[in-house]
Amino acid sequence: MSKFNLGKNLLSRKPKAQPNVIERRKSVERDLINAESALGRTLFGAVQPGHIREFFCLKENVWLWYEDGLIIRYEVRENGVYKRVGTNDYEKVKNPELQHFIDATKAYLKLVKTNIYNV
Repeated sequence: MSKFNLGKNLLSRKPKAQPNVIERRKSVERDLINAESALGRTLFGAVQPGHIREFFCLKENVWLWYEDGLIIRYEVRENGVYKRVGTNDYEKVKNPELQHFIDATKAYLKLVKTNIYNV
């Protein structure tokens, strides 16, 4: 193989991320989700002692509400907001719950942008 071909081959390969970089990125993402969730849980009043509540944006279109073992997953789709309670099928969210969800997500985003990302 000529020097030219060897160089071309090396340049065409994408560098692999080092395992510690990947693990660090995952750790930072977990830390940010935990920080966002800590703010999200405050939106709905005080959490009673011995109870657990979480509310956060997992992905661009996925929101999670967790309270005392119950997980509600909200998915924002082109044709509406859908929720899945536990392992049940998705149902389309309708008013007044839809308006509560919209209000909660707006308040969450405002808290997170202000307190975590300083935007």
